[in-house]
Amino acid sequence: MSTPSTTEAPTIPCVTVNGEQAPLTDASAHTTALDWLRGRGLTGAKEGCAEGECGACSILVARPGVDAETEWTAVNACLIPVAALDGQEVVTGEGLGSSGDLHPVQRELAVRGGSQCGYCTPGFVCSLAAEFYRPGRTADVADAADAADAEAKRCDHEHGPNGVDLHALSGNLCRCTGYRPIRDAAYALGAPADDDALAARRQAPPPQPRATRLAVDGAEYVRPATLPEALTLLSERPEAQVVAGSTDWGVEVNIRGRRAPLVVAVDRLPELRSLTIGDDVIEIGAALTLTEIERRLAGRVPLLAELFPQFASRLIRNGATLGGNIGTGSPIGDAPPALLALDADVVLASPRGERVVPLADYFTGYRQTVRAADELIRGVRIPVPLAPIVGFHKIAKRRFDDISSVAVAFALEVADGHVVRARIGLGGVAATPLRAVATEQELLGRPWTEETVRSAAAVLAGEGTPMDDHRASAAYRTAMLGQSLLRLFHTHPETQVVPA
Repeated sequence: MSTPSTTEAPTIPCVTVNGEQAPLTDASAHTTALDWLRGRGLTGAKEGCAEGECGACSILVARPGVDAETEWTAVNACLIPVAALDGQEVVTGEGLGSSGDLHPVQRELAVRGGSQCGYCTPGFVCSLAAEFYRPGRTADVADAADAADAEAKRCDHEHGPNGVDLHALSGNLCRCTGYRPIRDAAYALGAPADDDALAARRQAPPPQPRATRLAVDGAEYVRPATLPEALTLLSERPEAQVVAGSTDWGVEVNIRGRRAPLVVAVDRLPELRSLTIGDDVIEIGAALTLTEIERRLAGRVPLLAELFPQFASRLIRNGATLGGNIGTGSPIGDAPPALLALDADVVLASPRGERVVPLADYFTGYRQTVRAADELIRGVRIPVPLAPIVGFHKIAKRRFDDISSVAVAFALEVADGHVVRARIGLGGVAATPLRAVATEQELLGRPWTEETVRSAAAVLAGEGTPMDDHRASAAYRTAMLGQSLLRLFHTHPETQVVPA
């Protein structure tokens, strides 16, 4: 069946929740999935922060998979508009199990003391359930000869012998229980049972995206069926707010009370969801989530592989997109510094056609860019071959799930002991993300020695215009810039040149 055009008579938007269809007759363009679910009596999901930091609102959504037809993906219900779930399948904590028939995740959390006050527990349950159903999670367990062999397969203290990746819970915060019993519950999980309906659901095709139009009280939420439809709509309504994962816009709605008269969703446009790896360029669709990109690239771009685990949390990466992180124009977005170091280009589409803009020329001022009102970011292009020496250094108050005070990305190449290629991207030290051009010039052609690096580090410390704010002082940001290049040098001892 073809996807209906937004110009056809719209059907009533509806969502399948815990196996039952529910029409969105009581929702507006800005109603969050969390508020709508709680209004239906599904109060397991809670509002803890309203900005995607605590995970108390986590729910499961059936989405196109990377390793299976369909995958259960955990998302923040407090950020996503419920209209974005039109035609989709959602499972909440209530839908996983009941007091008389607990889901394996709920049972392990209960018997291992993984809950005290319980406020955050349904969110932990949904995030951990997504990991429980992740395709391939139990492969190591199945291949292990015995318990000792399974234990030996652990990669580090953040991965369990049953294949559980604790980063799945990086966006879930708990004030009172303590994380050890939650980790113990995660590591006690086995494989889904043979008759597990949610596990079986992974083998069937995911729900197809469909054109959506929800108009209430002068505000509209529209999901066009195709890219041409979206571009036509933007040319007619330049004031429209474009959203993909809503990880930024959702905060604006919840915390700052912003209400756009028209929201245009582009997250399911097929033209924005491809990833191609060629001999000369890697092109990444603007609407692919960071989790999808990470898994599809599978380490092929080492600098991005360093970036992804440090980008917010798994819950946020399940919704956030490269197009959105670039499109906001924020000077503290984590993706732009890495993409600047990779010499990336931005592909902009409009009714007039496409144009390609170097990311280094894309940002023009604080949250200002060269993108016209009727243009969409269709994708990002990264030239290959890639520089062999890379590093992404994020300085923040917390290791994970935090906003950068400073972000520095490096991509260098050393040949015959000399720097022949240098790209350095910076975030958090100016009104826009920027290239550290002066430092790059200081490095080029010089021997890759500690003397060279210390000289270049002094230049790097003077790049940008750092400011004092609640995250860090200007002096601290300057010091971190200088230290970052020294850190890169000492983490790549195999490339260092020892002076004669």
